[in-house]
Amino acid sequence: MNDFNSIVFWKNCNQEKKQNILLRPAISVSKKISKKVADIIETVKKYGDDALIKFNSKFDNFHEKNLRINPKKISYSKNFLNKSIKDALLVAMENIKKFHMAQKISPISIEIKPGIICEQFFRPIESVGIYIPNGSAPLFSTVLMLAIPAKIAGCKKILLCSPPPIGNEILYACEMCGIKDIFQIGGAHSIAALAFGTKSVYKVEKIFGPGNIWVTEAKKQVNYQFDGPAIDFFAGPSELLIIADSNARPDFIAADLLSQAEHGETSQVLLLTPSFSLASSVLKEIKKQIIFLPRSLIAKKALKNSLLIITSSLQECINISNQYGPEHLSIQTSCPRDLLKEVKNAGSVFLGKWSPESAGDYASGTNHVLPTYGQTATHSSIGLLDFQKRITVQELTKKGLHKLSSTIECLALAEKLEAHKNAITLRLS
Repeated sequence: MNDFNSIVFWKNCNQEKKQNILLRPAISVSKKISKKVADIIETVKKYGDDALIKFNSKFDNFHEKNLRINPKKISYSKNFLNKSIKDALLVAMENIKKFHMAQKISPISIEIKPGIICEQFFRPIESVGIYIPNGSAPLFSTVLMLAIPAKIAGCKKILLCSPPPIGNEILYACEMCGIKDIFQIGGAHSIAALAFGTKSVYKVEKIFGPGNIWVTEAKKQVNYQFDGPAIDFFAGPSELLIIADSNARPDFIAADLLSQAEHGETSQVLLLTPSFSLASSVLKEIKKQIIFLPRSLIAKKALKNSLLIITSSLQECINISNQYGPEHLSIQTSCPRDLLKEVKNAGSVFLGKWSPESAGDYASGTNHVLPTYGQTATHSSIGLLDFQKRITVQELTKKGLHKLSSTIECLALAEKLEAHKNAITLRLS
């Protein structure tokens, strides 16, 4: 659709049209961009800090040679922020910390059978890299979302990269979280530095954080290399799907849709409702509210990717939502919890008219780094476990091994792995 004036009736669409309606905006990485990203990665691997300084100058018009932020600058950042923003960050930090602390999983130790004990425990990933976007919308809230679980998990080395110049809000959020290794580098070259290391930047084992097409492509390429790091997932563009009934507030819904549309031109927002009257009212509210948004031009372009869909029932809304698998799912109905049990695929769910998506973006406590583009079918929001690894243990007594020996020997022989069998037979002979 060319604008947000169209209302689609789901029952009037054939299967092909329904599939096309639920397609995300095409985010294609051209061969040209892939090649440039590959060249950037190889240049950083070869020339290290010199390459990073060169790319900072080329891409961000930033000419300082010191890549690492001076600790004094981090400490001084609080002097440039007013009390209200510092207080707000503190509240957000406390809520996010409380929710992620609750995600700790106790070790498991179970005697499977007499003489056979199996255990499971968790250890932190030793070193992690955090990428924080810093363009038209510097996402200092993402510092909290990534640094807090990394700290709780016990990661010993936490590096943060963000395009220069890094604002005081980001620096202060880092100080609150105890992040000291902050590097003023962005884009694909920062991902390369985190992935393979330079004289200044420590090589990490896993990279987290959203970014533009260059950052995402770099994360993909370093992850595919044999000696490259793990990554969280490919995040973006932002998505919001709202399910609403005739009792929902049109002004609330319009505000929520616009809150995601302003993220970027390729964002996508959807409203699913059985009420034509509600959809019409939401459309009027969007046109009224968008006028006053500083990022209205961005939001208008995002709305070209977006839809108002009239369904036959709330159950059909849920079915469509599960097929789409939104990053954010808002359920604004009279009894939202009745629909929650039907949700299969979603990054984060917001129940009721008093739970705007903005709450999760900043301060309710849940994490706002979420899978997009249908990845919710297999991926979850960032949480404590993403910064940890699971280790299992088994301990057998002589009696326990003896009771299990015939089973192991039988299976080993069936797989034609004689040495496996011999490791049992030798002990019992």
